[in-house]
Amino acid sequence: MLSILITTYREAQTIGRALAAFLPQLPADGEMVVVCPDAETTAVIQQYATHYPQIRHIPDPGLGKPTAVNIGLQAARGDLIVFSDGDVVVSAQALTPLLAPFADPQVGAVTGRPVSISPRHTKLGYWSHLLVEGAHRARLARNAAGQFLLCSGYLFAARKALIPPLPTDALAEDAAISHRIAEQGYAIRYAPAAEVYVKYPTTYADWRRQKTRSTGGYAQDYVRRSPYRMRSARREVQHGFWHALTFAQTPREFWWTLQLFAARLHLWVSVWWQVRVRQRPLPDLWQRVESTK
Repeated sequence: MLSILITTYREAQTIGRALAAFLPQLPADGEMVVVCPDAETTAVIQQYATHYPQIRHIPDPGLGKPTAVNIGLQAARGDLIVFSDGDVVVSAQALTPLLAPFADPQVGAVTGRPVSISPRHTKLGYWSHLLVEGAHRARLARNAAGQFLLCSGYLFAARKALIPPLPTDALAEDAAISHRIAEQGYAIRYAPAAEVYVKYPTTYADWRRQKTRSTGGYAQDYVRRSPYRMRSARREVQHGFWHALTFAQTPREFWWTLQLFAARLHLWVSVWWQVRVRQRPLPDLWQRVESTK
């Protein structure tokens, strides 16, 4: 049985599209578990559940995404769990390629491919295209080599039996799950045809908020002390520098690339200070990003 687990918070304007994209792809015995604490978004979920009984709303206490994921995993009935968010939209044929690698019993998780729908002609939109394309190339190469892969929280699937309860202060739940699965000896594969369409931040303040929590997850002990590695400041320089320089197609994009280098350096230093040194709690680091809705 398949369970699609969506965590959402104050996304009444986007959750309907997220649900509608999955519904035609859901197997007859599948279910959608939607974990949400706020009344406005819950009302939209319950409207859909009235017409589609395979959708179940699960309330949560609003203590953060790791807690919501844990609650959803407890409620999910499926052996395979597909993870996604309430502010993204999967492609029309996303589930078939995402689930196909599980025919191999040694595959523990499969990650989909985020695709930016932000306009490339803006600086923040250009940054999103550069970063997602870099991640796509890295996953293709590592998948071909049979190396460890990080799942993207926007869309990935995993065997439920391999997922332990998440630490409630985990900043990057997708990274924590990826590492725990790999540490049990299971492979993680990439399904580039399983696309998920993502709107990225439109302001620098929102970009910092989003990247602080996602990048900060790699500075936490759950990930940092794992023997598996895919992301770090050093690896970003080693493997991403040339891609970033050659990605630009115009002088303006090249200038934006140089600005991104400065922003990423600032981000990694900030993460080191806030997560490693000050050890700030989840509520301080996990700030809502409005411009992605």
